[in-house]
Amino acid sequence: MTDTLKSLTETTFDSVEGYRKAAEKADSPALKQALNQRREKREQTLAALNGELTRQGTDSVTSGTVQGAAHRLWVDITDMFERGDEAAAERVEEGEDHLLGQFKDALESQDLAPAEREIVQTCYNEICEGERFGDMIEKQYD
Repeated sequence: MTDTLKSLTETTFDSVEGYRKAAEKADSPALKQALNQRREKREQTLAALNGELTRQGTDSVTSGTVQGAAHRLWVDITDMFERGDEAAAERVEEGEDHLLGQFKDALESQDLAPAEREIVQTCYNEICEGERFGDMIEKQYD
């Protein structure tokens, strides 16, 4: 197992938690529903990545990164000052940009074993969908 695969899986876990937080923050029932649907898709991506870790004999990722925990804490603090759809959309868009960058970097590097590259490439497609979703809702709720 490469450290890259483990890192991508942890960051994907952060993303699932980010969607959960954004859905809690959103006021609009339609936005809440859309965020929860994206969270479910991201959970499937997390399961695929964890499946590869398990196949390689490594424990599944059940917690995120320190950076992700720090970001969620920052979001909790800023929640005291801002709430609602615009804040939720901004947080999703920021998270999606970060995650897309992580996956792009991994695919451009030579750090992934062939089986890992295959699963990361498959997951990358869903990550791209999430990034487009983040851009769309940011424009819609800005």
